Amino acid sequence: MKRLIYSLVALALAACHPTTEQEAIDREALVTRNNPVLAAADTLASLSVGNGEFAFTADVTGLQTFPESYKNGVPLGTQSQWGWHSFANPENYKPADALKEYDFGRGHKELYSCQFKEPGRQKSASDWLRKNPHRLHLGIIGLEVPDASLADVTAIDQKLDMWNGEISSRFTLGGQTYDVKTVCHPERDLVAATVTSPAHTGIKLHFPYPTGGHCDDACNWDANDKHRTEIVRQDAQHALLKRTLDATTYYVNLTWEGQAELKEKEPNYFVLQPADDQLAFACEFTAQEPAADGAALPSFAESEAAAGNHWQNFWKKGAAVDFSHCTDLRAKELERRVVLSQYLLAIQSAGSMPPQETGLTYNSWFGKFHLEMIWWHESWLALWGHPELLERTLAWYDKAEPKAREIAARQGFDGVRWMKMTDPSGEEAPSNVGSFLIWQQPHYIYLAELAYRANPTDSTLARYARLVDETAKFMYSFATYEPEKDRYVLKGAIPAQETLRAAETVNPPFELSYWHYALQTAQQWRERQGQERNAQWDELLAKLSPLAYNADSLYLAAETATDTYKDIRFTSDHMAVLGSVGILPMNKLIRADYMRNTLHWIWDNWNWNKTWGWDYPMTAMNAARLGEPEKAVGALLMDKRTNTYLPNGHNYQDGRLRCYLPGNGGLLTAVALMCAGWDGCTEQNPGFPKDGTWDVRWEGLKPMP
Repeated sequence: MKRLIYSLVALALAACHPTTEQEAIDREALVTRNNPVLAAADTLASLSVGNGEFAFTADVTGLQTFPESYKNGVPLGTQSQWGWHSFANPENYKPADALKEYDFGRGHKELYSCQFKEPGRQKSASDWLRKNPHRLHLGIIGLEVPDASLADVTAIDQKLDMWNGEISSRFTLGGQTYDVKTVCHPERDLVAATVTSPAHTGIKLHFPYPTGGHCDDACNWDANDKHRTEIVRQDAQHALLKRTLDATTYYVNLTWEGQAELKEKEPNYFVLQPADDQLAFACEFTAQEPAADGAALPSFAESEAAAGNHWQNFWKKGAAVDFSHCTDLRAKELERRVVLSQYLLAIQSAGSMPPQETGLTYNSWFGKFHLEMIWWHESWLALWGHPELLERTLAWYDKAEPKAREIAARQGFDGVRWMKMTDPSGEEAPSNVGSFLIWQQPHYIYLAELAYRANPTDSTLARYARLVDETAKFMYSFATYEPEKDRYVLKGAIPAQETLRAAETVNPPFELSYWHYALQTAQQWRERQGQERNAQWDELLAKLSPLAYNADSLYLAAETATDTYKDIRFTSDHMAVLGSVGILPMNKLIRADYMRNTLHWIWDNWNWNKTWGWDYPMTAMNAARLGEPEKAVGALLMDKRTNTYLPNGHNYQDGRLRCYLPGNGGLLTAVALMCAGWDGCTEQNPGFPKDGTWDVRWEGLKPMP
């Protein structure tokens, strides 16, 4: 009976819709009026096609003709979920070499994977483990115009048609006109293009060696002696290339329509030279060698049709938000950001593994992904009608479980401790910050709950219940009971506001609120399965410390951060205290009036120039839940560098992070909350002002917890 009740409640939540009658949103018009259109070259406005597993980013030619010009803009990446490489490890460095012992007063020593400054094996090991494995750039595909520069491209007319997933590029180069169309197959790691030009310009395939750099385009063009590209098979319409980089191999399957010839120009550099005015080609990247009888790839027309069907289904199936009836002058820009963010996240942050912060565009943190960011990348998917894409990623946690269990065990905790910075294997990258974070831990429970709310069935429970329980076991064992105060505290961790230190931080506010929400939710999962509630978890919920505040009724960055509003270290970086209500629902640890005081102080005094892209939607969600819709809108559109959205929709941070997809994902989650509300909210569009200027219309959104 309990399962039936929970399922009915969840179905009711999933059926939430606007309370007033409205005409159906013209989704094609909504999407197409926000298509990026470029009339000039802009190295921060490169455009991408992709499918969540693979992405190809093009310059103003529709291909990757000028990668050096875009290197410090939004780079021209060709990346996949499977494309990784490691440098040789002759010293046999192992994760155990980077472990360091800590004592945070929990009655046992704890081993953390750290970076080391002093020369020696530990430093060398931690350096190697951080940068290996790293994500590969699979190869440049562009026009072969070695004597031309980006400045030579004129008469530019480029558009990304998001409704069909196609880039069309018209331009003049060298006195000749070009018409290029570019698509990505929705089910294969395959880019297809047609090039029409009387110039008969060749198509280059240029393959780099990886850099192993922390944040770059992953292209080392000065290491031809360290890798090779060989033709395995070739005929009049096809060539199969094998790439070998140390112990890593992958394959490049190239087919073309019309008469053309593929020649090797130099090592790792090939040119496909057409004989006619039009050349259509397809290029597929695979980890394994294709079978000899599987050489034929879809034609350009077939890939174009498949992409069109895929994207039209995506836009029709998911939720939609229409700002065209608003009269506030900011609404048009907000709509642009919302539509472009859906497209970018679907191609870059909705695959079979958690995404890196720069998606499949270029490498940041060596191409590795950060599990504290997965909520920002992907929580919107379940709220916007795409829960299957969220679930595609959540399956990775099953693969990472052994590593997560190992981390918990070596630190003396129960269950599984989800790592921060990691790779496909789940290995924890050494870090003096990341290894001490804990706010990634409850994400699994939150995201599993969103998946269940979107599809409240026994099969959903069965899919995630075990790891929900194991995640909660760690959370309980990590909390420390203080008998003298009869309370549980959180300590020995770096909070989401990373300017605080693990050894001196007790009871950071967001983590307290998240522990409360996640353990409460884990108990609900037990009840849905007909199990008894865990008595220890209930005790923790009853005795978990409330958020600490000062004499001005402002919540502190931590109970131990008594100078929160005097020390700039505590008023920079993420204002994580606002996530306690916003990302999360209100709970008994928090007073609404104190939280509102805190919001107002942060709004007026925070070091906003020391923030990140997801801080703005976090602020918006907090303001919306506290009944301050003007601040909610204002936060989403605040004029700050890290809240900049480029012509292609990417959330620009700084010269290092020219795109930052957690900001895009946070925006979509915030808009869902501002429209559809949260459990128990009866107000329509609670996050938008009721002054008559915000007539926001939407379909298909789900409320947040």
